Amino acid sequence: MQPERNDDLDFVDFAWQRRDDVLQLGIEHAALVALSVTISAALGVLLGVLSYRSPTARSAVIAVTGAFLTIPSFALFVLLLGIVGLGTAPVVIALTMYGLLPVVRNTITGLLQVDPAIVESALGMGLSRRQRLLRIELPLAWPVVLTGIRVSTVVLVGIAAIGAIVNGPGYGELIFTGLARVGSPVAVNLVLAGTLGVVVVAVVFDAAFTLLGKLTTSKGLR
Repeated sequence: MQPERNDDLDFVDFAWQRRDDVLQLGIEHAALVALSVTISAALGVLLGVLSYRSPTARSAVIAVTGAFLTIPSFALFVLLLGIVGLGTAPVVIALTMYGLLPVVRNTITGLLQVDPAIVESALGMGLSRRQRLLRIELPLAWPVVLTGIRVSTVVLVGIAAIGAIVNGPGYGELIFTGLARVGSPVAVNLVLAGTLGVVVVAVVFDAAFTLLGKLTTSKGLR
């Protein structure tokens, strides 16, 4: 980050003076979340598809992915620090773990809500199990699945800021720098800039998922 030029600036002036830093950290924060969500969505949908037909498997997968959310983020980041070191890697792994439950749960829910009569009709037409899943069940379950990914994304945007404790990228750098300088004139500005940045990233992702839902969901399912 660039060196501070004036600790006595009000927030608007501070944000404008630091605009390049704030923008760069925003890009890093968004990229970190996007990567983590992509991985957790792929794994979550796969786990949901593999387990939704078996009550025992469903319960086990949901229990395990739910257990991940009970691990305090600070503790998980520190534990991963000893395994993969500092930087982006521990943050991506932690965020992927935290993002699984909403995706898995919604994938299972969406697939179970598909009308059995529609599946039977597809079977009668000679479609294989794989064809029914890809052509019928997943498309019908997609709005529910997408909602799970959307919820997971918004949650991860906030948790990603904590990754700064292991030198992870994003707005956590501003927040933790501000907290480390409590009592100085610039501390509040740093924390506020980081916090507002996280909010903006969350809003942008949410808007993107709204658009994605309109583009990928047929009008009959909206």
